[in-house]
Amino acid sequence: MSEPIRVLVTGAAGQIAYSLLYSIGNGSVFGKDQPIILVLLDITPMMGVLDGVLMELQDCALPLLKDVIATDKEEVAFKDLDVAILVGSMPRREGMERKDLLKANVKIFKSQGAALDKYAKKSVKVIVVGNPANTNCLTASKSAPSIPKENFSCLTRLDHNRAKAQIALKLGVTANDVKNVIIWGNHSSTQYPDVNHAKVKLQGKEVGVYEALKDDSWLKGEFVTTVQQRGAAVIKARKLSSAMSAAKAICDHVRDIWFGTPEGEFVSMGVISDGNSYGVPDDLLYSFPVVIKNKTWKFVEGLPINDFSREKMDLTAKELTEEKESAFEFLSSA
Repeated sequence: MSEPIRVLVTGAAGQIAYSLLYSIGNGSVFGKDQPIILVLLDITPMMGVLDGVLMELQDCALPLLKDVIATDKEEVAFKDLDVAILVGSMPRREGMERKDLLKANVKIFKSQGAALDKYAKKSVKVIVVGNPANTNCLTASKSAPSIPKENFSCLTRLDHNRAKAQIALKLGVTANDVKNVIIWGNHSSTQYPDVNHAKVKLQGKEVGVYEALKDDSWLKGEFVTTVQQRGAAVIKARKLSSAMSAAKAICDHVRDIWFGTPEGEFVSMGVISDGNSYGVPDDLLYSFPVVIKNKTWKFVEGLPINDFSREKMDLTAKELTEEKESAFEFLSSA
């Protein structure tokens, strides 16, 4: 057995965490021979609920869980971490402006970034899920100057999986037969799901998705908007936001960081844009196609970008630049 790793989940009393914690504990993220010390952080009013989650994790009798620690204190939660999954954030309330939401979250992620800087291992991998995820991730990274910015990523894998699933449904294949879809930009309704470089396995042969579907107007229209607005559609139907699918996407994202991406495949994640070759401004936390090896991601280089894609990629970059500017105003005053 290897040494246990310390994994933090914030917002641990919430519904995404409730779908996520069992998968982490049963070995399907870090492997079946990797013991785990699981740290659960939430705000003080949620400690009663978190106690119930703690009891259930104990009752799962999971052999890999060496210890489970529930806390409302950052200095306890962030100590010596190998992995931090930041799910907790201020949710958008009815009638709340995006700016108010941004302000509340800058405060949270500035504080958590500073705690990572002070208490966590410098090699910690930080995954931000709480929305607005890209800008929260950038805020945390800026507040943790001693941790390499490449160690921070935000979740766009849910959008990536949604895009894969839509293509698979349309073609009557399984999601596993579809690869190399891309989510560019912000985890918001300006994100750009791009299948120009995606492949699908049909009758044992790999074919480009555009070629397989022969329906450009669907791919440039309804497909894009369905993926962009899927989160809202789930809320409308369930009266709750996506939890099971979000937890599955977090597992995919973290597992790929840990074990790498399969040969010939790339995935989408929000990462620091510095040095990209796609004309996205530096110092944004933007979703790109990446490959991962030895726990280190690299941009997928050299993909041709058509005019339709260019416009969509620029639009979401513009939104991220505006979000960043607002966040940094709050950051200097927070």
